[in-house]
Amino acid sequence: MRKLKILLSLILLISFSLTSQKYRSLISLNGKWKFSLGDMPQWNAIDFDDSDWDQIYVPSSWEMQGFNGYNGYAWYRKQITIPSSIKNNVLVLELGYIDDVDEVFFNGKRIGGSGQFPPNFSTAYKARRLYAIPENLINYEGDNLIAIRVYDDRMEGGIIRGDVRLLAEKVPLKTFLNLQGEWNFRTGDNINWRFDTGEEAEWHKIYVPGTWEDQGYKHLDGYAWYQKTFIADDDFNKDRVVLLMGKVDDLDEVFVNGVKIGQTGFMEPENRQAEYNLAYQQLRAYLVPDGIIEIGKKNTIHVRVSDFYLEGGIIEGPVGFILQNDYISYWRNKKKNK
Repeated sequence: MRKLKILLSLILLISFSLTSQKYRSLISLNGKWKFSLGDMPQWNAIDFDDSDWDQIYVPSSWEMQGFNGYNGYAWYRKQITIPSSIKNNVLVLELGYIDDVDEVFFNGKRIGGSGQFPPNFSTAYKARRLYAIPENLINYEGDNLIAIRVYDDRMEGGIIRGDVRLLAEKVPLKTFLNLQGEWNFRTGDNINWRFDTGEEAEWHKIYVPGTWEDQGYKHLDGYAWYQKTFIADDDFNKDRVVLLMGKVDDLDEVFVNGVKIGQTGFMEPENRQAEYNLAYQQLRAYLVPDGIIEIGKKNTIHVRVSDFYLEGGIIEGPVGFILQNDYISYWRNKKKNK
């Protein structure tokens, strides 16, 4: 047990070190937020009037601020201004640690969540919240609303500790079609699922990127599938395209319209020891062969994932399409700046 605790501590230290290398801090969001007990869907809306809400300090449990003994739903809201001087950055919202479950909205649109709300409750109080903000949602030089729905099951609740701030990726890979957000998801394994429309009852919703353990699949080790549809516009005619699938823990195969376009590692269990140790650290980037994507029509991506240990799934971004020349330029610039 002692060795396991030491191992987990080392993993956390490495994670924090890698995160600090990847991001730089832009705006602190510590301080007073608007706050209300209860749960109403309209509380994520930009035009909702929260003038009569309480104010609460973030980060700190709500029990420490006059709401002792409350277990259940509550919402946080905060208006921020984002300067146009940081317009070319990829922005990430860091929300520290939330007890137990959260769902996050930026200007009324959901950008992520961790854990599962009742009736299938699953806590994610140990998960560090990092949510990328799609650029098309940002109102530069104007008001931007962050709204957070929280559910606490017992003991302390709310945004309890950690850094709460706006971050920027130091060396971003910018996609022309961002595919982060809700995907279809199912556990198990069937190679014929690469042709599935994702409309069957067996498919559920999951947020990408994010570990599946933090989204209700705590003890899942083995196979699972992700599915996403998109409409290909004229940007796909500008150059050959690369599909970025972020970082996957541990192994993956990726299909577009049922055609396999790439893989990292071998999915067969007998080969797993040799493959999965370093595979989860690799950025997935797969060149899409000509003629597979249909312009102006609905196209489908399927990702088959195999996980063997600890967290699993499409755990980190970027996720989306980038032009091949832009992808090559990114790595050249990164090599120059080393």
